[in-house]
Amino acid sequence: MSYAIKPRRVTFDWKQTPLHWIPGEPTATHVINVLHLLLPAGERWFVKVFKEALPYVSDEQLLKDVKGFMGQEATHSVQHAYVLEHLAEQNLDTSGYTKHVEWMFDVLLGEKPPWGAPVTRREWLRFRLSLIAGIEHFTAVLGDWILDADALDEVDTDEVMLDLLRWHGAEEVEHRAVAFDMYQHVGGGGAARYLRRAEGMAFAWPTLFYLWVVGARYLMRHDPGLVKGKYRFRNHRAAARRGLLPSWAALNGAMPRYLRRSYHPSQEGSLSKAVEYLAMSPAARASERPAGRTAAS
Repeated sequence: MSYAIKPRRVTFDWKQTPLHWIPGEPTATHVINVLHLLLPAGERWFVKVFKEALPYVSDEQLLKDVKGFMGQEATHSVQHAYVLEHLAEQNLDTSGYTKHVEWMFDVLLGEKPPWGAPVTRREWLRFRLSLIAGIEHFTAVLGDWILDADALDEVDTDEVMLDLLRWHGAEEVEHRAVAFDMYQHVGGGGAARYLRRAEGMAFAWPTLFYLWVVGARYLMRHDPGLVKGKYRFRNHRAAARRGLLPSWAALNGAMPRYLRRSYHPSQEGSLSKAVEYLAMSPAARASERPAGRTAAS
């Protein structure tokens, strides 16, 4: 990969961001907010697993890409954690949910196979790399979606949150191939490598779907501005029809593409579109300045 992947040390000012940052759309707001619940622990885990795999990387260009990926993912984790602090300041405590997410990544998917599973450390590493490659397929799909989600602008979505989501989405498209290439490089050879890749997706998407729905239900139920708030699929579908959310059907449809033997993430999204947004993102532009870095104005 000749394109240089680099972390951008962005910052965001959340003081003026309301709890329902998509006006009048608590369901759309909280479905997207689930990403803030999942990503701090998830992206820290990506970095940990990649650190384990670094000794097995013999390709110099891939090594550069992986280090750039790790820097970007570490920054994503930190910035989404700040959003959780902002939600807590607005009396929406997410710790009841996030503690389970942290357990999943830190313990269940930790460095050692869980419950003494009869698998070698090398195979356990390969499986976790296949999980990351599968998850990164969906983050690229979501990144491409948010860059095209003009409907969010039309309903006066909070500018700071929208910049966070589009900055992150653009970087997901920017590094869309790294996790896949890392798995292909470290994941062994022959039919076993493809079968493990498919196995990773078979675990990744159902787990993501489950965590996303449970997270949306948690946020709607604990939202202090709602009376008996509930996540309903019909409300999700209505928001998706308006272009405010990706539809479950579209996300389900992304899985078969990944399972093609000929698949490569370079087929997902538009790198030029991602680079174009990163050149105009208030937070990304501010990160390039030596001092006085602030986010969206």
